[in-house]
Amino acid sequence: MDDFSGRIQMMSVQLVPFIVAVVFHEFAHGFMAHKWGDNTAKDAGRLTLNPLPHMDPIGTILFPMINMLSGMNLLFGWAKPVPINPNRFRKYRPGLFWVSIAGVLMNFFLAFIFSFAFCGIRKWVSPEFYLYEPLIAMTYVGVSLNYALGIFNLIPLPPLDGSKIIESFLPYELARKYEQLAQYSFFILMALLLTGALNVLGYPIKFLADITLYIAARIFQLPEVL
Repeated sequence: MDDFSGRIQMMSVQLVPFIVAVVFHEFAHGFMAHKWGDNTAKDAGRLTLNPLPHMDPIGTILFPMINMLSGMNLLFGWAKPVPINPNRFRKYRPGLFWVSIAGVLMNFFLAFIFSFAFCGIRKWVSPEFYLYEPLIAMTYVGVSLNYALGIFNLIPLPPLDGSKIIESFLPYELARKYEQLAQYSFFILMALLLTGALNVLGYPIKFLADITLYIAARIFQLPEVL
């Protein structure tokens, strides 16, 4: 019971940074598509930072719940993919590449924002402030969580961003065959999750998070991260 309560508490700390991460991730896709000439996301009302249009029953609710119940330290999941029509891009291949990688780059950018917020709170907010501990916990986990989401989306399984990045370099027919993997992707991801194979992602996530927090600490002239 205590272990389950701890997981509930951990998820409550991760929930806000998780929603921010997935919403900004999808917004970045839609924004970049708009810049490349595709207004599909904008016309569908998805070019917004309002979380509700981006919520996905499986990726935003079910998958994170399974993460929590399985005892993983970080939430993995996704929001509802924004509708994109690559045929509207001014140039198909570079458009597909930049739209696909935009979400990942946004998460890496947010990792730095969360690290600056973490260090700013430590430097300028009194520990006596009643929200000090929750804000410290949320901003700290926000660094790792954004790297987790970004790296997770680089997995080359359709429809994750990694597959679209690869498709931007493939001939048309080969790209269509590659997309057929999508019908098996959920089951592959579930198998990777439940067998603990996704734990290998923890190494690059921790490495990048530690470097980012170290850089932020030096910028804010803090002697140590914790």
